[in-house]
Amino acid sequence: MVKNIILFAAVLLLGTFTTVSAQGKEAKSAPAKTDYKFLDQISIEPAAEPSFASKPAETPSVKKDLLTVAATSEGNVESAQALQFKYSLLLDVEVEMVKNVNMFRLIDEWYGVKYLFGGSTKNGIDCSALMQILFASVYGLSLPRTAKMQFDMSRHISRTELKEGDLLFFNTRGGVSHVGMYLTNNKFVHASVRGVTISDMFDPYYAARLIGVGRVLDTNGSTAVVSSKP
Repeated sequence: MVKNIILFAAVLLLGTFTTVSAQGKEAKSAPAKTDYKFLDQISIEPAAEPSFASKPAETPSVKKDLLTVAATSEGNVESAQALQFKYSLLLDVEVEMVKNVNMFRLIDEWYGVKYLFGGSTKNGIDCSALMQILFASVYGLSLPRTAKMQFDMSRHISRTELKEGDLLFFNTRGGVSHVGMYLTNNKFVHASVRGVTISDMFDPYYAARLIGVGRVLDTNGSTAVVSSKP
């Protein structure tokens, strides 16, 4: 009887130990339960890809305009220097003496145009028409049409007073029949029978036919001075 009681108690203890052990394993293997609390009106979104601000590109039109201005300016400077060098050789002076670039640019446009009595275009031009074009474009001054009329309107001066823009008058066919504009170093531009060119006033042909020097510009070289006839 006693043995049976002891055996029953042992079986009971063994069953209890097995149950407790199994519950412990279940507790270890089951993931811990976590309580989540949500806050109203707050949303969680994935982080956006980081953006890197790119360097602002230069405005193409502005850059192009600046390049155009720079190129034009450089081209103008180079063109002026070439023109000054060319006419310093023709006038036999230092480059620094060729200052009126606009005037020489205009002369260069007409240089070599053939002579045509009564003409006033690049198809042919005569001496007085060339003076009209030069004075209108360079000095903003309107001259009369013929060499004689230009002689009559000018203030006559001594040859020793000559300066750029003065007029030289010649007798090539009787009376005042030819006119040229003084430049510097005894050189003048005119429309000769060989075309628009630069000559020396002391060339024997012109020196023998020079009959007067006239000025139609004031001391500032910009305004007409109308004087009485000699």
